[in-house]
Amino acid sequence: MSRELAELTGPQAASTLTEDSIVVLPVGSIEHHGDYLPLATDLIMADEMSRRVVAGAAESGLDVWRLPPLAYTKSDEHAWAPGTFWIDGEELLATFRGIGRSLAATPARTLVLYNGHGGNVAPMGIALRDLRRRFGLRTFAMNVAVPAGDGDPNGTGGPDEHGLGIHGGWGETSLLMHLRPELVHEDRFARAIPPALVQRDQIGFAGAPVQFGWLSDDFGYGGVLGDPTGADAAAGSRIAADLVDSGVAALTEISTFDPAGGVA
Repeated sequence: MSRELAELTGPQAASTLTEDSIVVLPVGSIEHHGDYLPLATDLIMADEMSRRVVAGAAESGLDVWRLPPLAYTKSDEHAWAPGTFWIDGEELLATFRGIGRSLAATPARTLVLYNGHGGNVAPMGIALRDLRRRFGLRTFAMNVAVPAGDGDPNGTGGPDEHGLGIHGGWGETSLLMHLRPELVHEDRFARAIPPALVQRDQIGFAGAPVQFGWLSDDFGYGGVLGDPTGADAAAGSRIAADLVDSGVAALTEISTFDPAGGVA
């Protein structure tokens, strides 16, 4: 049976969804990814990987459904680049509110945001609590967590990106070569690791002790941050399989999570 919620009729949705149903919303972006990856990279990842995760979770017995993806989101770090289509954080939060309000009109009580773009993380965090408070929904966020290359054949693999492969890097490029190889221009790969960040212990991207405001053209690499050299479809296939396994495990845990409950 299809797990696409939008393929149901209205009466089917009303009779099929229950308070135990989990509804997954893929959240992507349309933004610059250098000259070797498509504008829809983050949308493709969120859309296709959420489809696989939901299918795997349904096969394991979970009552899980998938909404059509959001394409236009908070990508203003790439606003300088033609082809980027973005809305601001307030607009994205308002969109999440509208979707939450609509979901609250169904029997389903759980919404999972499945995100493929780092710029969406901050407004998603606000949305989780906002939708919880306004509509009483159980709200969660997951990300397409592609690994950075570590230069270790016994580790992640790929070139050493010093943890900076966040946009057009080895993991993301490998995953796109698995999902949509015809859209990847392998002959244009080039390393883009900012030395100014490699040399810093405190200042960096998500997870670093010190965060900073940045635009993707600040670093001098045409809006790319990472090293796609060595990316290949086989690595992308392994990354996709790991994402499905971790995604199904996450949805399984979400299905029974009670913040007031104890640990079995």
